Amino acid sequence: FMRTPILKERIHELLYKNDGLILGICNGFQALIKLGLVPYGKIVDTDITSPTLTFNRIGRHQSRYVTTRIASVNSPWLAGVEVGDLHNIPISHGEGRFVAPKEWLDKLFANGQVAFQYVDPIDEEVTMESPYNPNGSYYAIEGIISRNGQILGKMGHTERFEGNLFKNIMDEGLEQPLFDNAVAYFRGE
Repeated sequence: FMRTPILKERIHELLYKNDGLILGICNGFQALIKLGLVPYGKIVDTDITSPTLTFNRIGRHQSRYVTTRIASVNSPWLAGVEVGDLHNIPISHGEGRFVAPKEWLDKLFANGQVAFQYVDPIDEEVTMESPYNPNGSYYAIEGIISRNGQILGKMGHTERFEGNLFKNIMDEGLEQPLFDNAVAYFRGE
């Protein structure tokens, strides 16, 4: 239904006439990538060569905390953070493995569209190793942005963070400020 002409037109209007933002978390990321909104920046017909999300490599659901590292700040969603910043993020998914052909992966990195990558929390390096990369995502990709940065898709549940909620898991300062950044963007800050 999102591909119907009227909805497609309104979504593109939101983005390009009204300078809007779109965020898709977990199943929302799956919807964004299937529609082409990430990485293309608009609703397009995707094909077998397009980036996508598929079943976790281990073949089952994962629910845990992971550590991610900021890989790009080319988005209003990522204002005020730095490349290399680490965040502890809850995940809960069975189909979160990001896959794409090498040509696409190279393009995403070259364009600064890889927003977050899974890292080993001990050495803080990008990893393909489970459980740190919980789904086996290529190049440990946890989230990507559209070329212009207005659209962000990610697997981790940033919205599940609340101060003092995970004191035994999280250190201070590891919250992703995505929602604060969106508010600041619309306020023109």
